[in-house]
Amino acid sequence: MVDAIMRPWPWWIVGPLLGLMVPLLLVFAGKNFGISGSFRDFAAICTPRTKISYLNYDWRKNAWKIFLAGGVVLGGFIGNHLLSYEPVPFLPEMYYSATGVIVLVIGGILVGFGTRYADGCTSGHSIMGMSSLQVTSLIATICFFIGGLIMTWLIMPLFLTG
Repeated sequence: MVDAIMRPWPWWIVGPLLGLMVPLLLVFAGKNFGISGSFRDFAAICTPRTKISYLNYDWRKNAWKIFLAGGVVLGGFIGNHLLSYEPVPFLPEMYYSATGVIVLVIGGILVGFGTRYADGCTSGHSIMGMSSLQVTSLIATICFFIGGLIMTWLIMPLFLTG
């Protein structure tokens, strides 16, 4: 039993488990799955007296999202360091350089902007939106994949060649 937990799980187990999380969260909690909204909530917590209307709202209604995001991070840490025979490093070695840090910062800014522009992240659109048959989520998911392919195969090799 321990051996089954310590090895990577196949897609045909993890995929349905992740897929079942969406209707369970919707049916039992009445909540939509997504991570990107938690960043807005966290920013609102950190700036309680802001004049920025985007951050000036009652974040307490969405506090569960912060716990969800924290649980994803904590679960990843536990799965990697406590439930794995071979823990994976936090970042690939290529990112431990000045160029790698610049790529991470610029990528983070672009992802943050894209998340707000698309009105949701990959998990929100690709898992929740598509499971509820939203055409905009299908379009967003296609764009996420195209952007990921362009970045992986065309742009990143220009910056991270050794």
